[in-house]
Amino acid sequence: MSNLLKEEINNQNEVNQNLEEQVNQNELVTEKEQTHFLDSTLGKVVNTAIDLGLRWILPDFVENQIIDVKDSLLRGGLKEGIDKAIDSAVELGKSVTGIFTGKFENVSQAQNAVKNGGIIDGISDVLDSTLSFTTKQGWIPSNIASLISQGKNVILDNVSNNIENEFVTQLDHIEKLGKYENNWRSYFQEQDFEGMEREYQKIKERLKETLPLETTLRQAREIENLHLLIKNNGHNFNLTQEQLELAGILVN
Repeated sequence: MSNLLKEEINNQNEVNQNLEEQVNQNELVTEKEQTHFLDSTLGKVVNTAIDLGLRWILPDFVENQIIDVKDSLLRGGLKEGIDKAIDSAVELGKSVTGIFTGKFENVSQAQNAVKNGGIIDGISDVLDSTLSFTTKQGWIPSNIASLISQGKNVILDNVSNNIENEFVTQLDHIEKLGKYENNWRSYFQEQDFEGMEREYQKIKERLKETLPLETTLRQAREIENLHLLIKNNGHNFNLTQEQLELAGILVN
């Protein structure tokens, strides 16, 4: 057997081994992944809404003063309270809306769960308790705390609107993912690896911003598996039956 043939066989075995190693790692979306994504994403949304609300409630304050107020609220446990409120709303919402598997199948389910989980009431309670604590500690003057408390509805409206906008954005992400995936498949049919690579990178970047859903990840993983197969195969589109079967295992 020639050295060239041995090298080709070794490379092929390495590709197959790498695919096999991914089988256990490529379990599709888990409840933990979805919860972490929602906690992180909604946490940023709420934080932005509070920043905007404080600027509206305290219009005569300069930026540094707003930052000082926000820092005092954070020191008083605002972030921890928000994280807990979001987590509680998601879990309660799952129960209320009947997500007994613990996992969301689509964006609408997640949106309804968050809404029905009482997230706005939860954030309201967190603001009240944080303002009370920081005032007692002397970190925020009572007159400023009173202004924030009186304008709390502005913050809560911002939170509500921002959350709704985030879920609209999630739907847009999924629509764009579908577009990129269709483009990838077109390039795949044309055996145009450069075109495939461009769309593949778009898919990877979009997935980072998208709520992990079973259907969404299944489609993306199918493309990922085939893409890496061809890439590791020296851009050769003539795949073996074994490789194709392994790629199928990884998404089934």
